[in-house]
Amino acid sequence: MSSIVIVGAQWGDEGKGKITNSLATNAKMVVRFQGGNNAGHTVNVNGETLVFHLLPSGISVPGVLCVIGLGVVVDPLGLVEEIDGVRAKGIEVGTNFLIDVGAHMVMPYHRAVEAAEEESRGGSAIGTTRKGIGPAYADRYSREGLPIGMLASFGDFEERLRKIAARKNEILTKLHGAEPLDVDAMVADMRRAAERLVPHLADTPELIRETVASGANVIFEGAQGTLLDISFGTYPFVTSSHTSAAGVAPGTGVPPSMLGEVIGVAKAYITRVGAGPFPTEAIDDLGETIRGRGKERGATTGRPRRCGWLDIVALRYAIGVNGIDRLIITKLDVLDAFETIPVCVGYRIGGGETDRFPRSAEELARVEPLYEEMPGWKADTTAARKHDDLPREAMAYLRRIEELTGVPVAAASVGAAAHAVVQFTEIL
Repeated sequence: MSSIVIVGAQWGDEGKGKITNSLATNAKMVVRFQGGNNAGHTVNVNGETLVFHLLPSGISVPGVLCVIGLGVVVDPLGLVEEIDGVRAKGIEVGTNFLIDVGAHMVMPYHRAVEAAEEESRGGSAIGTTRKGIGPAYADRYSREGLPIGMLASFGDFEERLRKIAARKNEILTKLHGAEPLDVDAMVADMRRAAERLVPHLADTPELIRETVASGANVIFEGAQGTLLDISFGTYPFVTSSHTSAAGVAPGTGVPPSMLGEVIGVAKAYITRVGAGPFPTEAIDDLGETIRGRGKERGATTGRPRRCGWLDIVALRYAIGVNGIDRLIITKLDVLDAFETIPVCVGYRIGGGETDRFPRSAEELARVEPLYEEMPGWKADTTAARKHDDLPREAMAYLRRIEELTGVPVAAASVGAAAHAVVQFTEIL
């Protein structure tokens, strides 16, 4: 069997979509296993920039079956809009796309409740995308969710929706003082979405297991990053799902024993969107330079990303949580402009030093990064396609990452295009 799991090894936005799309040319199936349309995977295909929020990043590759697994929460209206958008750019979304019947739906009341809750937090807001992801997962676990398979029996779905929506309107009006949602309009919108999505519904776990067992290449694609994992991230400044490799089994129905190599994707620096501690954040002109060169704005929200230097302590933590076998370093070219490049190799806290990543967000907020200065290369790397094309200092930077983490770097990306990759070892 040959399957790989692709996970983000930082706070998300590491370039997982590009890597998945590039590797999908050698795959039979790409399976998204968690998250919702709060993720934005940007892919450059033949000079066209595509942003996938729910569609797996292999959808633009002919002959690849793309699956939304049962661990994903699906906004039906958003998904229909996304399908229309990629079809307008000539990408097929037909029999090559399936949605597991057990994936739960994000409803308009989830978005409304999340927005109201964020407003009520004031200065203590978490910084969510306000896409309703957290409330949708909360409803799933409180047994008040709506699996997308219910759309195939619309009468039963409508009856349940109206009951739940009535309760959500009470929360909006009585607790938050917000306007109630129009339930009739909600039902009408969902009826139109059902007509479009029901043909894609399927019971997928057995299909995925059979494909893996056949020896075909299968890519399991995650969204967000390890440091946003609901269990292992910087809680409460996290997302609402298991973004680590451990999320594949419950998110797809494929047991851990059938999963292959775990590939961790990390930027050559690090970014974060929203609130929460960020030890290596560069709040000076250098941080602005990284943001500008890296075009660091959220693909989903458009918010500017907070930027900083590579944090090896956090990266080692992500490697341990996921069991990462190899790393792919993205956006190496963003560092082309720097004379020297700081790398965080430890933390100072409470008068002592540590190489341990704190589980507590409060403790992480108090650490001071300890930096090792690496020489920059001050050369354009965007044309590099093989080892010898990279400046000596750039290779030294990658080798130092390997030394500090104990994990080999399989490839480095040096631009937005799918082919802008220097591959050191075969991946798939």
